[in-house]
Amino acid sequence: MNILAFSIAHDSSVCFLKNGKIDFFCKEERISKIKRDKNPFKSLEIFKEQNTTEIDEILFHTPSNYEVDLFNFYSLYVKKIFDKNLINYSILNHHLLHANHSFFNSKFKKSLVFVIDRNGSIFFVNNRKVAREAESVYLAEGNNIQPVYKSFFIENTVSATEFPMIEQLLKQQWPETEINILGYYNTVKVYESATTLINQNALENGKTMGLSAYGTQKSFPKLFDTYWKPNEKYFNQINFEKNGNLDTTIFAGFEDKIANVSKNNFHLYADKAAHVQFETQRNISSMIDYFIKKYKVDNVCFSGGYALNVLANHHYLQKFPLINFYFEPIADDSGISIGATYDFFTKNKKDNLQISPPVNNFFHFSKKMRTEKKQTGSKTIEKYLAKQLNDGKSVALFAGQSEAGPRALGNRSILFDPRSISAKEIVNKIKQREWYRPFAGAILEKHFKDYFKSHGIHKSEDMTISFECKEEKVQEIPGVIHIDNTCRVQTVNWGVLYNILQEFYNLTGCPVLLNTSFNLAGEPLVNSVDDAVKTFNESNLDIVYFADDTKIIEK
Repeated sequence: MNILAFSIAHDSSVCFLKNGKIDFFCKEERISKIKRDKNPFKSLEIFKEQNTTEIDEILFHTPSNYEVDLFNFYSLYVKKIFDKNLINYSILNHHLLHANHSFFNSKFKKSLVFVIDRNGSIFFVNNRKVAREAESVYLAEGNNIQPVYKSFFIENTVSATEFPMIEQLLKQQWPETEINILGYYNTVKVYESATTLINQNALENGKTMGLSAYGTQKSFPKLFDTYWKPNEKYFNQINFEKNGNLDTTIFAGFEDKIANVSKNNFHLYADKAAHVQFETQRNISSMIDYFIKKYKVDNVCFSGGYALNVLANHHYLQKFPLINFYFEPIADDSGISIGATYDFFTKNKKDNLQISPPVNNFFHFSKKMRTEKKQTGSKTIEKYLAKQLNDGKSVALFAGQSEAGPRALGNRSILFDPRSISAKEIVNKIKQREWYRPFAGAILEKHFKDYFKSHGIHKSEDMTISFECKEEKVQEIPGVIHIDNTCRVQTVNWGVLYNILQEFYNLTGCPVLLNTSFNLAGEPLVNSVDDAVKTFNESNLDIVYFADDTKIIEK
């Protein structure tokens, strides 16, 4: 069975699943160059050009099943270019698709799956939007994924007197599931209250995560009441427009957002960021504790936007040392198209084929996935690049297939010497980013536990967890150590990045390099050679290495 799926929302993408294996995946923004592009026209056209395989079904997904005009438009579009009918795969299953994606990629046989999302599927009553999925917990085993808990936040046009009626209707929809009405907010909206306070798009919560480490406040009021409900006395609901984002919460009493967080004014805002970081991860930890005890399951998967919070993921590892965690690296909505193909395949297959998850995260924009660990490159050039890094030069790496997820893992990366105390300042200027944002550290896997407190983890290939650096190593690699002595770590044991790391280690005795995504602030990850050259010309980058062609360009 061959299934094509695409999502229509922010971070839209296209996935083609061929007999249980991803044969094509493309995130629209990488091609259109429109950050978080909602309409995957270019991705569908590229798939059409590349594909020679018969398509059995084509799935359309949006969080709202009531986007009738949009579905009709895409139905005509798909009929024109593929001569196929389109299936509307949007009925109250946004979180379910996140759960499918995470569970099958985890390779766990049985697991709880937590989906912590900003905005899930919309629940309508009489064609009126009244509620949205906020958090969901699924019990997954084999091909069976069933919800055991679902929470909803209520649209701000709905009065509190209507809550009982809505709750009753939701319980009728999911009769075997615990249902929780949170009010007007959910965990991620609480988090983004600090993000909008610093005048950022509500989807830019990674900036809040970086700023939170600068907070100095030692204790915080609880932002959640019992049973994971946000305490709404701390928040106001306001309407404002920022890059098309509407109806975003901010802390009550701080309606005046700040345009720029500087080194002179950051203290108040860093404390607010620390507040939401601490309280949301504490809240989700409470949820984890409740459900692992109730269902006696020691495997836990995470997806939804909050699963990209590496500080929270580190917190869970510390708090639950006996639990096996899987944090989906494509946890944002670009993974929805993958989840849709997985869900449809497992429910409709007529043979013994099973989902065959990707072997790594390097499968963006290609007809066939790279399954082998061999990559091209030049040992002579890689030794030269190690020397340039040692001399304080910035090196961008363009190799093989691009990373499918939001974090660069070596194929579309910018590298720098982590031993430099000025590394963060230099690379933030190259990328034109905010001063307070940290960088990841790529480390030779065999040295991981020498530098970081691993909490029983042996590797972290997808950069989904932050780890505390060992005290004696902090001064050795200050360029990748945040103010709280943590680092988002990527362990490396193959590929061109591995080769450069090994050469750098041979030269310097340091097995770590600063690794950040090959793009400038506000732009998608570079996808093509032309993208790479354009970014090189528009920045202060020193060198770009095109590993497949064994060529470099430098200033």
